[in-house]
Amino acid sequence: MLRRVLSIALVVLTALLLQTTVFAEIQLLGAKPELLFLVTIVFALLEGPEGGAVVGFAGGMAQDFLLNQPKGITALTLTLLGYGVGLLRAYIVSPSPATPTLVVGLGTFGGILFERLVAFLLGEVATGLLITVRVALLTGVYGAVLTPLLFPILRRVSGRSRPERVVRW
Repeated sequence: MLRRVLSIALVVLTALLLQTTVFAEIQLLGAKPELLFLVTIVFALLEGPEGGAVVGFAGGMAQDFLLNQPKGITALTLTLLGYGVGLLRAYIVSPSPATPTLVVGLGTFGGILFERLVAFLLGEVATGLLITVRVALLTGVYGAVLTPLLFPILRRVSGRSRPERVVRW
């Protein structure tokens, strides 16, 4: 159990550090990649709704506190996104290599829109609808492009951190 918690914490902190240092400088028309969305969605696909919600909450709270953002908006978004994608996992009948890429792209798009909607309702964001949709779409594309590179690594971390099954006679 401790190994699992440490591996998830390490993945979340690594994603947050990469997102705020390396990927913060790489922008495409005002959008930058959101690695915590990608990590949450991939863990939700691999672990199910509970694992996705836990990783989403941990990543969202880490981002909110470390980046001095309004507290709870990202945590709420990632928790709901992780849980929703985890529930969607039950309906994926024949997984293909393109499935994680498509799910990460669409999930990131929807998650960014939800996050901006909540921020708007709380009076935090004052950008226009077209700009918000464009940024969400480009962020989703960024996530989809990065998924084939990061999915094998996250799958390996998820698999190695699971407790071994014990079969008793």
